[in-house]
Amino acid sequence: MQRQISPNHVVDVRIRTITKTYGKRRIIFAEVGRMLTTKLNITNIQRKNKLKNTIKYSIPRLLIFLFLSLPVSAVFAEETVNQEPAVAQEITAIITAKQHPFLLLSNFQNRTEDLDALYKTSNQQLLWLGNADTEKNIAEVLTLLANATVHGLNPKNYDTEMLWQKFQPSLKLKPDAYKELALYDTALSISLLRFLHDLHYGRVNPQGINFNLKLREKKLIDLPVLIKNSLSQKTLAGLTLLVEPKLKQYQKLKPALAKYRQLAANAPVFKLEVKKTLHPGESHPKIAELRQFLITVGDLPEEKTINGTEKSSLYTPAIVTGVKKFQKRHGLNADGNIGESSVDAFNVPLTQRVIQIELAMERLRWLPELSTGASIIVNIPSFQLWAFDTFDQQDTNVVNMRVVVGNALKTQTPVLMAEMRFIDFMPYWNVPYSIIKNELLPKLIQNNHYLDKDNMELVSVNHGTETPTAFNRESMNLLKEGKLRIRQRPGDKNALGKVKFIFPNKDDVYLHDTPSNALFSKSRRDFSHGCVRVQNPEKLAEFALKNQDNWTPETIKIAMNTPKTQRVLLKKPIPVLFFYTTAFFDQNDDLEFYLDIYGHDTVLLGALSKPDDLSDQSIFISKNASQEVLIQ
Repeated sequence: MQRQISPNHVVDVRIRTITKTYGKRRIIFAEVGRMLTTKLNITNIQRKNKLKNTIKYSIPRLLIFLFLSLPVSAVFAEETVNQEPAVAQEITAIITAKQHPFLLLSNFQNRTEDLDALYKTSNQQLLWLGNADTEKNIAEVLTLLANATVHGLNPKNYDTEMLWQKFQPSLKLKPDAYKELALYDTALSISLLRFLHDLHYGRVNPQGINFNLKLREKKLIDLPVLIKNSLSQKTLAGLTLLVEPKLKQYQKLKPALAKYRQLAANAPVFKLEVKKTLHPGESHPKIAELRQFLITVGDLPEEKTINGTEKSSLYTPAIVTGVKKFQKRHGLNADGNIGESSVDAFNVPLTQRVIQIELAMERLRWLPELSTGASIIVNIPSFQLWAFDTFDQQDTNVVNMRVVVGNALKTQTPVLMAEMRFIDFMPYWNVPYSIIKNELLPKLIQNNHYLDKDNMELVSVNHGTETPTAFNRESMNLLKEGKLRIRQRPGDKNALGKVKFIFPNKDDVYLHDTPSNALFSKSRRDFSHGCVRVQNPEKLAEFALKNQDNWTPETIKIAMNTPKTQRVLLKKPIPVLFFYTTAFFDQNDDLEFYLDIYGHDTVLLGALSKPDDLSDQSIFISKNASQEVLIQ
């Protein structure tokens, strides 16, 4: 008995066959089947041959009609468009030109390598348009770009508004609009690459603004691969977590930025004026506003008030406690007295604090991968040093002390990264020629015995030839010509104190002790010639030598009180970072703000006002340089 075959079954079989032939376009072919079934009104098996012929000739014509009339996002409903030479040619042409007409910063030369690598992962085909997830994927990327402010970045630098405006029109482009499809697709890719690159590496070359940080040895993150994998795994929304710096300092600053941005937008403006220093127990008409301001920024807990005390003009002990915390967080003497410096700090707009946090996050992006072991960090504008057993970990044994840094107007301490390799106890001070010329020579002209007074001597410029030279007219001329140098003998008067911590660097600066301890009591401490004076050198020596054989707190104390100079080589060098940031979380998780004593914030703001793509060549060690280091 012959099997009866339903007409609909025939249509389904034919559709499945065509699906295999033309690709997995099930949505389209299902619609084709429904249209044909209705049109032909097939009711029995006798019409089978007619149906076959109809399908044979009608479906290709119908497919052509559908492909040309439907928007690209509907046509390619389940997978990326098949290999299309015309699209590949347009994408290749854009990459080759290194210019994009849609973008405000049209030249993308420094992102070309990554863009090319990204499109090679798809054989030069569309990445964003033309698949079932087109609308969702593009919306997620545009949301990432729009939320760039969360990371202290500017959405305008990534053409976010333009990409949103062209989003819906691009979804309606026909499949043969090859150039328009390629332009939007690549514009989105360039903007995403720019955003991720800025988020990971920063927007400015630190070397170009005198931040002498080490170059990165190699790329530890592959942006094209991350984007492609996130597309495949449908995890685009999590891209920023893969790319942003993992430093705890950075991760603390990010929510602080959101908080201060909200405060800047919503909190009432606070302005304080005092004719003379305001002391605890005195009255001032703006005490109530001061109280509310301290609550707003988190320096005073909000407590229930009794009998309208929140409107009182009396400077009460509770408010004094809040003021002291505020003063400490802003690098001031936390004495509770409100003088000129405190008033200036209170009157800084919260919008300025937002900028300080953004700049701090930018600078943290510049840091190469740091050692996980012991390290020493000096934050120049905070006038403080921290020594960590394990960098960027919760460490209860953090060594923290005040420091004196270089004078802001004359002898600024440089930003640098180096490795502490040895320590000199009871060191000589080899006086820099600039100090000899500008300070010592005028004193010697007036007083021939000045060197004896300060326990100094003349010696040859060639180190190793340390025989002192008598001071006379001839040696004075040699000194002026730079053929002799001055050094200060070890002792109580020595400018380096009793210990010197040495990390070779081109600026010839170091950490050292000092006989001028009174300077550490000041809130602003930029008095040195460029080197950094430490408040507690004995404690720092204990930190540096605690894993060295035969070195204990007792032996360190002996070395610091023995007239003979002694050099100690460290078994393992300790990374040293002289950094500069005016917003910083201390070891107590308090967000501190400092004065921009060297004007570096102003310089960085100027650099950021001229957006550009950061060149990888400027932040990575070149292969040739790496080979030279190995040879040396």
